[in-house]
Amino acid sequence: MIFTVVAAGSPTLTYQWQRNSANISGATAATYSTPPTSTSDSGATFDVIVSNSVGTVTSVSASLTVNAPSGGTTPPAGGASSVDVTTYHYDNLRSGENTHETNLTLANVNSSSFGLVGTFPVDGHVDAQPLYLSSVAIPGQGTKSVLYVVTEHDSVYAFDADSVSANGATTLWHSSMLAAGESSSDDRGCGQVTPEIGITSTPVIDRTRNAIYLIAVSKTSSGDYVHRFHALDLTTGKELFGGPTTITATYPGTGANSSNGNVVFDPAQYNERPGLLQVGGTIFSTWGSHCDGGPYTSWVMAYSADTLKQTGVINMVPNGSEGGIWMAGAAPAADASGNIYFIIGNGDFGTSLDSKGFPSNKNCGNCFAKISSTMPLGLLDYFTPLNTVSESDADTDFGSGGPLLLPDLVDSNGQTRHLAVGAGKDKNIYVVDRDNMGKFNSSKDNIYQQINGALSGGVWSKPSYFNGVVYYGAVGDSIKAFPISGGKLATSASSQSSHTFGYPGATPAISANGSNNGIVWVVENGGTGVLHAYDATNLANELYNSTQSTNGKFSGNKFITPMIVNGRVYVGTQSSVVAFGLK
Repeated sequence: MIFTVVAAGSPTLTYQWQRNSANISGATAATYSTPPTSTSDSGATFDVIVSNSVGTVTSVSASLTVNAPSGGTTPPAGGASSVDVTTYHYDNLRSGENTHETNLTLANVNSSSFGLVGTFPVDGHVDAQPLYLSSVAIPGQGTKSVLYVVTEHDSVYAFDADSVSANGATTLWHSSMLAAGESSSDDRGCGQVTPEIGITSTPVIDRTRNAIYLIAVSKTSSGDYVHRFHALDLTTGKELFGGPTTITATYPGTGANSSNGNVVFDPAQYNERPGLLQVGGTIFSTWGSHCDGGPYTSWVMAYSADTLKQTGVINMVPNGSEGGIWMAGAAPAADASGNIYFIIGNGDFGTSLDSKGFPSNKNCGNCFAKISSTMPLGLLDYFTPLNTVSESDADTDFGSGGPLLLPDLVDSNGQTRHLAVGAGKDKNIYVVDRDNMGKFNSSKDNIYQQINGALSGGVWSKPSYFNGVVYYGAVGDSIKAFPISGGKLATSASSQSSHTFGYPGATPAISANGSNNGIVWVVENGGTGVLHAYDATNLANELYNSTQSTNGKFSGNKFITPMIVNGRVYVGTQSSVVAFGLK
């Protein structure tokens, strides 16, 4: 069931959906799609709180009615589904959990019952996470479950998700983001994203606006590089809202690549690796450099979902250099109030602080940052370790990993805590209080919780959450489970996989039916990729890995995270998306 609200106002509106007067975690867009419903859900009421700096309004309530089906209540694997995956790692908290998976269980995910079931061929590397919509009316083709895939060849595909087989799948539409005479960007001799660069970051889907939003880079016939912000019709692949918009930016500052008192965004120097974030009617992008090559600084940009026009920009290192935002392809996160969180890579940090504890020179390299989603964009809070300068100098920065926002937790004193988790190359896990992140102190890290040496290697991934446990996959390390008690993570793992993962480690994703049948899925990257499935309650129990079948091989890709929905596990490769499921 999909609920939609239509609201207008200025400044920018934010949304918080409620079920029976309780906030729904991650439901912060103008539309809300319920998880699969049953007759027990009948009578539930839904409303939405619409806010901006002027005030707050609560909508009238809508009541949900669920009619009893004539047959069974569970759709077959690959069949009809009401679950959508519209953003990186399922929600704006970046939890990494799909708790509405009814087909895959601890009993049937094994080499006898589960394996590779088909391939979606595409024209380039798939570095972004695929997205998925149920019940999309495609003109002339009927209502379909649709898998959306973007490639480094600057292509966007919409596939009939239910048509996949060993021989391929039905393409519903295919659109190129290249203008006449253009090609995808070359890698310029750098192996970070190679052999070509097109669409690297995970898009975001807005069903209310019937749009998939993405950023693509290309190279013109004259040798110039250009980044564009696109919105495509979900049913046809055609450009919407007068797009695309060419991405440009300036910001007051005297840092790298500055001119006349402004730092300037040079499209040749940047790559949009982190996934996109939607908060209300605004799409946010965060930028890393191309191949760590200077001069570059740290950009966050905001665009209207309705007009594709730039509505805001902030530079996190405006009077210095570096501070790119990579996060191993993870997306920035947002809380229910619309505050945005991301982790910045090595870069200049101003250790001289103003009266509020912010860097006087406004440089916040190597920071776990919290910014506003309302305009103008501004730094609200941050945390950086006491050795932040030496970490940046040694390239052991914080921003190699991505963030996770935890659901509300109650600590040992009965206080509700709003926490976020992050880690980078120094092998420590940092847990910050989102209401008081700790800022910078040269003698002591004023942080909610810090677990030194919790991981055996650096983090080029992000953690995920399920049922009171945080899961991590560091480089050269096992997949580790850190349970939460009294509002704090355990200081050592409660269980871990017997297998260890080489560079770049692994980003877990979890499927479950509520709190039951929890399965932790990870992709082992390399020349040949391997999909692993573990019992979420005991990571020592490996349920499945794709080497157990002769037809389970696929080409590995960097920073890939599996996407699980409707009985299938989708994994991006160098020339396709492969689908695993029940045989």
